[in-house]
Amino acid sequence: MVSPLAVARGQGLFNLAGGLWPLLSLRTFERVYGRKTDDWLQKTSAGLLAAAGIAMLRAPNTPEGLRHARRTGVGTALTFLIVDLVYVPRGRISPAYLMDAAKETAWLVAWWKAGRLVRPGHHGHPRRRAA
Repeated sequence: MVSPLAVARGQGLFNLAGGLWPLLSLRTFERVYGRKTDDWLQKTSAGLLAAAGIAMLRAPNTPEGLRHARRTGVGTALTFLIVDLVYVPRGRISPAYLMDAAKETAWLVAWWKAGRLVRPGHHGHPRRRAA
């Protein structure tokens, strides 16, 4: 089983780096992913991704902290995966975004392999009803 903390830190670093890249060098980012017509929109998405990465990196190593990191990680991965899979076929974004779709899918698999995080006071077993 994969450690939820390792997934949180790994995806947090991945999201932080992915968010900082277009903020620091939109020119090199566009070389890989294609020219953008709305720089402000790319920078907004990048800033939000970097913020999600920071939140995941700083999530405490507690059940609640890891649940928060998991929600953030799964939410960002699903959002970017859906955008990639909808807008590449429509020709709105570069086919290079299919590489991103593969990476986002890998994060979703990593969270799945990390297992379910048990709520405090709950031992992961279904409640039995009294006879």
